[in-house]
Amino acid sequence: MKRVLFVCLGNICRSPMAEAIFRDLIKREGLEKEVEVDSAGTGDWHIGHPPHHGTRALLERKGISYEGIKARQIVKDDVKDFQYIIAMDESNMENMMKIYGKSDSTYYGRLLDLIPSCSNKNVPDPYFTGNFDEVYELVSAGCEQLLKKIKKEHQL
Repeated sequence: MKRVLFVCLGNICRSPMAEAIFRDLIKREGLEKEVEVDSAGTGDWHIGHPPHHGTRALLERKGISYEGIKARQIVKDDVKDFQYIIAMDESNMENMMKIYGKSDSTYYGRLLDLIPSCSNKNVPDPYFTGNFDEVYELVSAGCEQLLKKIKKEHQL
């Protein structure tokens, strides 16, 4: 079982959106027994809360379930439990590395690093911008590339 963790600041906008989109992709590909996904935040403000109402509304419009997604904070043991830990922006990446340190068995990266043609490598935070549609487009494209990477690396 390959495990993926998406990380953003508060775990109510970008990373739960990525978790829901990735779960949907996995389900459509029939890979639920091969790949698991979760999300977490670097901060602790929203622990236990559901995704932001803007994220929920967008996912509902797209017909993507966010059932069971609740905010949590990253913990050091994540690096033992996940083979892919994906940050939404450079700040998230820096905060992750302070907690996780280096690992030979875990891939760390920003989601948009997986899209070579994307000039901005940071997914904007819709908590501050309000632009959930833009974030959805970026996160969807990044998730598709991440799934291709995992399928190729593990012959799924």
